[in-house]
Amino acid sequence: METNSGLSYLSQGTLQALTLTPDEVVESIERLIRGQSQARAWNAPKAVIQPPDGRYMMATLSAADDPPFLAMKSLIFNPRNRERGLPDINAVVVLLDSDTGLPLAVIDGNWITAVRTAGLSAVAAKRLARPDASVAAFIGCGVQAQSHLQAFATLFPLQEIRAFGRGTANRDALCQAAEKLGLAAVASGTAREAVQDADLVITSVTFSPHLVPFLDARWLQPGAFATMTDQAAPWMADGMPAFNRIVIDDLEQEAQMPKPLVDPALVAGDLTGLVNGDIAGRRSADEKTAFVFRGLALGDLAVAALAYQRAVQSGKGYQSSL
Repeated sequence: METNSGLSYLSQGTLQALTLTPDEVVESIERLIRGQSQARAWNAPKAVIQPPDGRYMMATLSAADDPPFLAMKSLIFNPRNRERGLPDINAVVVLLDSDTGLPLAVIDGNWITAVRTAGLSAVAAKRLARPDASVAAFIGCGVQAQSHLQAFATLFPLQEIRAFGRGTANRDALCQAAEKLGLAAVASGTAREAVQDADLVITSVTFSPHLVPFLDARWLQPGAFATMTDQAAPWMADGMPAFNRIVIDDLEQEAQMPKPLVDPALVAGDLTGLVNGDIAGRRSADEKTAFVFRGLALGDLAVAALAYQRAVQSGKGYQSSL
Protein backbone atom coordinates (compact mmCIF):
# COMPACT_ATOMS: atom_id res chain seq x y z
CA MET A 1 0.00 0.00 0.00
CA GLU A 2 1.74 3.17 -1.22
CA THR A 3 1.03 6.42 0.57
CA ASN A 4 0.71 8.52 -2.59
CA SER A 5 -1.17 6.30 -5.05
CA GLY A 6 -4.67 6.19 -3.67
CA LEU A 7 -7.09 6.61 -0.82
CA SER A 8 -7.00 4.01 1.94
CA TYR A 9 -9.98 2.83 3.95
CA LEU A 10 -9.27 1.54 7.44
CA SER A 11 -12.26 -0.32 8.87
CA GLN A 12 -12.75 -1.16 12.52
CA GLY A 13 -11.63 -4.72 11.86
CA THR A 14 -8.46 -3.52 10.14
CA LEU A 15 -7.71 -1.07 12.94
CA GLN A 16 -8.15 -3.73 15.63
CA ALA A 17 -5.76 -6.01 13.73
CA LEU A 18 -3.03 -3.35 13.96
CA THR A 19 -2.80 -4.09 17.72
CA LEU A 20 -1.69 -0.61 18.75
CA THR A 21 -0.66 -0.65 22.40
CA PRO A 22 -1.81 1.87 25.03
CA ASP A 23 1.80 2.94 25.50
CA GLU A 24 2.11 3.72 21.78
CA VAL A 25 -1.11 5.72 21.83
CA VAL A 26 -0.04 7.72 24.90
CA GLU A 27 3.37 8.43 23.38
CA SER A 28 1.79 9.63 20.12
CA ILE A 29 -0.60 11.97 21.94
CA GLU A 30 2.14 13.39 24.16
CA ARG A 31 4.40 13.98 21.16
CA LEU A 32 1.75 16.03 19.37
CA ILE A 33 0.91 18.01 22.50
CA ARG A 34 4.59 18.92 22.82
CA GLY A 35 4.67 19.70 19.11
CA GLN A 36 1.87 22.20 19.63
CA SER A 37 4.05 24.22 22.00
CA GLN A 38 6.78 24.22 19.30
CA ALA A 39 4.39 25.49 16.59
CA ARG A 40 4.63 22.16 14.74
CA ALA A 41 1.11 20.96 15.57
CA TRP A 42 -2.21 22.79 15.66
CA ASN A 43 -5.53 22.10 17.27
CA ALA A 44 -8.82 23.90 16.55
CA PRO A 45 -11.67 24.04 19.07
CA LYS A 46 -14.40 21.57 18.19
CA ALA A 47 -17.52 22.71 16.37
CA VAL A 48 -20.82 21.50 17.81
CA ILE A 49 -24.42 21.46 16.57
CA GLN A 50 -27.19 20.35 18.93
CA PRO A 51 -30.61 20.11 17.21
CA PRO A 52 -33.62 20.24 19.55
CA ASP A 53 -34.42 16.55 18.94
CA GLY A 54 -31.51 15.31 21.12
CA ARG A 55 -28.91 14.73 18.43
CA TYR A 56 -25.33 15.90 19.04
CA MET A 57 -23.17 16.70 16.00
CA MET A 58 -19.50 17.48 16.32
CA ALA A 59 -16.45 18.09 14.14
CA THR A 60 -12.76 18.40 15.04
CA LEU A 61 -9.73 19.63 13.11
CA SER A 62 -6.04 19.20 13.86
CA ALA A 63 -2.80 19.16 11.88
CA ALA A 64 0.92 18.64 12.33
CA ASP A 65 4.19 18.89 10.44
CA ASP A 66 5.56 15.80 12.18
CA PRO A 67 3.87 13.49 11.41
CA PRO A 68 2.78 15.41 8.29
CA PHE A 69 -0.99 14.87 8.51
CA LEU A 70 -4.24 16.75 8.94
CA ALA A 71 -7.20 14.97 10.52
CA MET A 72 -10.87 15.93 10.36
CA LYS A 73 -13.40 13.98 12.41
CA SER A 74 -17.17 14.18 12.04
CA LEU A 75 -19.36 12.54 14.68
CA ILE A 76 -23.08 12.23 15.30
CA PHE A 77 -24.75 10.97 18.48
CA ASN A 78 -28.39 10.00 18.13
CA PRO A 79 -30.17 8.25 21.04
CA ARG A 80 -32.78 6.92 18.61
CA ASN A 81 -30.19 4.80 16.84
CA ARG A 82 -30.78 1.99 19.32
CA GLU A 83 -34.30 1.54 17.92
CA ARG A 84 -32.65 1.04 14.53
CA GLY A 85 -30.13 -1.48 15.81
CA LEU A 86 -27.28 1.00 15.36
CA PRO A 87 -24.63 2.37 17.73
CA ASP A 88 -25.57 5.60 19.52
CA ILE A 89 -22.46 7.25 18.06
CA ASN A 90 -21.09 7.02 14.53
CA ALA A 91 -18.04 8.86 13.25
CA VAL A 92 -15.50 9.04 10.47
CA VAL A 93 -11.98 10.49 10.29
CA VAL A 94 -10.48 11.81 7.05
CA LEU A 95 -6.69 12.02 6.93
CA LEU A 96 -4.86 14.36 4.54
CA ASP A 97 -1.23 15.12 3.82
CA SER A 98 -0.71 18.38 5.75
CA ASP A 99 1.72 19.72 3.13
CA THR A 100 0.08 18.87 -0.19
CA GLY A 101 -3.50 18.49 1.02
CA LEU A 102 -3.84 15.18 -0.82
CA PRO A 103 -6.34 12.81 0.82
CA LEU A 104 -4.70 9.73 2.31
CA ALA A 105 -7.28 7.73 4.24
CA VAL A 106 -10.83 7.39 5.47
CA ILE A 107 -10.78 5.81 8.93
CA ASP A 108 -13.49 4.35 11.15
CA GLY A 109 -14.17 7.15 13.62
CA ASN A 110 -15.81 5.04 16.33
CA TRP A 111 -12.58 3.11 16.86
CA ILE A 112 -10.50 6.31 16.77
CA THR A 113 -12.80 7.97 19.32
CA ALA A 114 -12.67 5.02 21.73
CA VAL A 115 -8.89 4.66 21.58
CA ARG A 116 -8.05 8.36 21.69
CA THR A 117 -10.43 9.02 24.59
CA ALA A 118 -8.78 6.32 26.68
CA GLY A 119 -5.41 7.65 25.53
CA LEU A 120 -6.21 11.18 26.71
CA SER A 121 -7.36 9.79 30.06
CA ALA A 122 -4.14 7.79 30.34
CA VAL A 123 -1.98 10.84 29.59
CA ALA A 124 -3.71 12.70 32.42
CA ALA A 125 -3.72 9.71 34.77
CA LYS A 126 0.04 9.27 34.45
CA ARG A 127 0.39 12.64 36.12
CA LEU A 128 -2.69 12.93 38.33
CA ALA A 129 -3.36 9.41 39.65
CA ARG A 130 -1.44 7.48 42.28
CA PRO A 131 1.01 5.10 40.57
CA ASP A 132 0.01 2.29 42.94
CA ALA A 133 -3.70 2.50 42.04
CA SER A 134 -5.17 -1.01 42.20
CA VAL A 135 -8.97 -0.60 42.20
CA ALA A 136 -10.84 1.00 39.29
CA ALA A 137 -14.54 1.87 39.26
CA PHE A 138 -16.44 2.20 35.98
CA ILE A 139 -19.66 4.20 35.87
CA GLY A 140 -20.97 3.39 32.42
CA CYS A 141 -19.85 0.08 30.94
CA GLY A 142 -19.94 0.55 27.17
CA VAL A 143 -17.27 1.12 24.54
CA GLN A 144 -15.36 3.76 26.50
CA ALA A 145 -15.25 1.56 29.60
CA GLN A 146 -13.76 -1.28 27.55
CA SER A 147 -11.07 0.94 25.99
CA HIS A 148 -10.22 2.50 29.36
CA LEU A 149 -9.96 -0.92 30.97
CA GLN A 150 -7.33 -1.96 28.43
CA ALA A 151 -5.37 1.28 28.82
CA PHE A 152 -5.50 1.49 32.61
CA ALA A 153 -4.67 -2.19 33.10
CA THR A 154 -1.43 -1.45 31.22
CA LEU A 155 -0.68 1.76 33.08
CA PHE A 156 -1.50 0.72 36.66
CA PRO A 157 -1.11 -2.41 38.85
CA LEU A 158 -4.86 -3.08 38.84
CA GLN A 159 -6.22 -5.92 40.91
CA GLU A 160 -9.96 -5.25 40.87
CA ILE A 161 -12.65 -3.36 39.00
CA ARG A 162 -16.15 -2.33 40.04
CA ALA A 163 -18.78 -1.86 37.34
CA PHE A 164 -22.04 0.05 37.48
CA GLY A 165 -24.26 0.83 34.52
CA ARG A 166 -27.82 1.00 33.25
CA GLY A 167 -27.91 -2.41 31.56
CA THR A 168 -26.56 -5.77 32.63
CA ALA A 169 -25.23 -6.83 29.21
CA ASN A 170 -22.50 -4.18 28.98
CA ARG A 171 -21.74 -4.49 32.69
CA ASP A 172 -21.28 -8.25 32.46
CA ALA A 173 -19.18 -7.90 29.31
CA LEU A 174 -16.88 -5.43 31.08
CA CYS A 175 -16.54 -7.76 34.07
CA GLN A 176 -15.69 -10.66 31.77
CA ALA A 177 -13.07 -8.57 29.98
CA ALA A 178 -11.51 -7.68 33.34
CA GLU A 179 -11.46 -11.32 34.42
CA LYS A 180 -9.67 -12.26 31.19
CA LEU A 181 -6.98 -9.80 32.25
CA GLY A 182 -6.68 -11.63 35.57
CA LEU A 183 -8.57 -9.00 37.59
CA ALA A 184 -11.32 -9.47 40.13
CA ALA A 185 -14.59 -7.97 38.87
CA VAL A 186 -17.52 -6.78 40.98
CA ALA A 187 -20.93 -5.79 39.63
CA SER A 188 -21.85 -2.96 42.01
CA GLY A 189 -25.41 -2.39 43.12
CA THR A 190 -25.11 1.40 43.30
CA ALA A 191 -22.84 4.08 41.91
CA ARG A 192 -21.71 5.06 45.41
CA GLU A 193 -20.82 1.48 46.23
CA ALA A 194 -18.65 1.35 43.10
CA VAL A 195 -16.69 4.56 43.60
CA GLN A 196 -16.32 5.11 47.34
CA ASP A 197 -13.22 2.94 47.87
CA ALA A 198 -11.80 3.11 44.34
CA ASP A 199 -8.40 4.55 43.43
CA LEU A 200 -9.47 5.29 39.85
CA VAL A 201 -12.94 6.31 38.70
CA ILE A 202 -13.85 6.29 35.01
CA THR A 203 -17.22 7.77 34.07
CA SER A 204 -18.63 7.39 30.55
CA VAL A 205 -22.34 7.93 31.03
CA THR A 206 -24.24 8.33 27.76
CA PHE A 207 -25.24 11.90 26.99
CA SER A 208 -28.88 12.77 27.44
CA PRO A 209 -30.60 16.16 27.77
CA HIS A 210 -32.67 14.62 30.57
CA LEU A 211 -29.73 13.26 32.59
CA VAL A 212 -29.96 14.07 36.31
CA PRO A 213 -26.52 14.18 38.01
CA PHE A 214 -26.11 11.31 40.46
CA LEU A 215 -22.38 11.14 41.29
CA ASP A 216 -20.87 13.05 44.20
CA ALA A 217 -17.13 13.73 44.43
CA ARG A 218 -17.50 13.80 48.22
CA TRP A 219 -17.97 10.01 48.08
CA LEU A 220 -14.41 9.50 46.84
CA GLN A 221 -11.63 8.43 49.15
CA PRO A 222 -8.48 10.55 49.64
CA GLY A 223 -6.01 9.93 46.82
CA ALA A 224 -8.65 9.03 44.24
CA PHE A 225 -8.42 10.12 40.60
CA ALA A 226 -11.48 10.49 38.36
CA THR A 227 -11.53 10.83 34.60
CA MET A 228 -14.81 12.10 33.18
CA THR A 229 -15.23 11.28 29.50
CA ASP A 230 -18.86 12.42 29.70
CA GLN A 231 -18.08 16.11 30.28
CA ALA A 232 -18.88 15.65 33.99
CA ALA A 233 -22.60 15.55 33.15
CA PRO A 234 -23.43 12.86 35.77
CA TRP A 235 -21.47 14.63 38.53
CA MET A 236 -23.22 16.95 41.00
CA ALA A 237 -21.88 20.47 40.59
CA ASP A 238 -21.98 21.24 44.34
CA GLY A 239 -19.68 18.29 45.01
CA MET A 240 -16.93 19.25 42.56
CA PRO A 241 -15.04 21.48 45.06
CA ALA A 242 -14.21 18.21 46.87
CA PHE A 243 -11.49 17.73 44.25
CA ASN A 244 -8.19 19.33 45.17
CA ARG A 245 -7.15 19.66 41.51
CA ILE A 246 -9.20 19.58 38.32
CA VAL A 247 -7.57 19.61 34.89
CA ILE A 248 -9.47 19.99 31.60
CA ASP A 249 -8.33 19.13 28.09
CA ASP A 250 -8.08 22.55 26.44
CA LEU A 251 -8.45 26.00 27.98
CA GLU A 252 -8.74 27.72 24.57
CA GLN A 253 -11.50 25.38 23.46
CA GLU A 254 -13.31 25.72 26.78
CA ALA A 255 -13.33 29.49 26.54
CA GLN A 256 -15.43 29.23 23.37
CA MET A 257 -18.06 26.88 24.78
CA PRO A 258 -21.43 28.31 25.90
CA LYS A 259 -21.49 26.27 29.12
CA PRO A 260 -18.34 25.37 31.10
CA LEU A 261 -17.56 21.79 32.02
CA VAL A 262 -17.00 22.83 35.64
CA ASP A 263 -16.74 26.10 37.54
CA PRO A 264 -13.68 27.83 35.95
CA ALA A 265 -12.48 28.80 39.44
CA LEU A 266 -11.88 25.09 40.15
CA VAL A 267 -9.72 24.48 37.05
CA ALA A 268 -5.96 24.29 37.62
CA GLY A 269 -5.07 24.15 33.92
CA ASP A 270 -5.27 21.96 30.85
CA LEU A 271 -3.67 18.83 29.43
CA THR A 272 -1.11 20.77 27.42
CA GLY A 273 0.08 22.53 30.57
CA LEU A 274 0.21 19.21 32.40
CA VAL A 275 2.27 17.45 29.71
CA ASN A 276 4.65 20.38 29.26
CA GLY A 277 5.14 20.78 33.01
CA ASP A 278 3.58 24.25 33.15
CA ILE A 279 1.20 23.03 35.86
CA ALA A 280 1.92 20.44 38.54
CA GLY A 281 0.47 16.97 38.53
CA ARG A 282 -0.40 15.12 41.72
CA ARG A 283 1.19 16.87 44.69
CA SER A 284 0.37 14.48 47.56
CA ALA A 285 -0.80 10.93 48.12
CA ASP A 286 -4.15 11.97 49.57
CA GLU A 287 -5.04 14.63 47.00
CA LYS A 288 -8.28 14.06 45.06
CA THR A 289 -7.75 14.83 41.39
CA ALA A 290 -9.91 14.86 38.26
CA PHE A 291 -9.59 15.14 34.49
CA VAL A 292 -12.70 16.53 32.81
CA PHE A 293 -12.77 16.75 29.04
CA ARG A 294 -14.77 17.31 25.88
CA GLY A 295 -12.25 15.70 23.55
CA LEU A 296 -9.03 17.06 22.07
CA ALA A 297 -8.65 17.10 18.28
CA LEU A 298 -4.90 16.44 18.59
CA GLY A 299 -5.83 13.13 20.18
CA ASP A 300 -7.80 12.13 17.09
CA LEU A 301 -4.85 13.08 14.89
CA ALA A 302 -2.36 11.25 17.08
CA VAL A 303 -4.27 7.97 16.90
CA ALA A 304 -5.29 8.30 13.25
CA ALA A 305 -1.69 9.05 12.20
CA LEU A 306 -0.34 6.16 14.24
CA ALA A 307 -2.91 3.77 12.76
CA TYR A 308 -2.35 4.94 9.19
CA GLN A 309 1.43 4.65 9.44
CA ARG A 310 1.14 1.16 10.94
CA ALA A 311 -1.29 0.13 8.20
CA VAL A 312 1.10 1.38 5.50
CA GLN A 313 3.99 -0.53 7.07
CA SER A 314 2.00 -3.75 7.35
CA GLY A 315 0.13 -3.47 4.04
CA LYS A 316 -3.27 -3.55 5.73
CA GLY A 317 -6.38 -1.69 4.64
CA TYR A 318 -8.44 -1.40 1.47
CA GLN A 319 -7.19 1.08 -1.10
CA SER A 320 -8.93 2.70 -4.06
CA SER A 321 -7.58 4.96 -6.81
CA LEU A 322 -8.21 8.69 -6.58
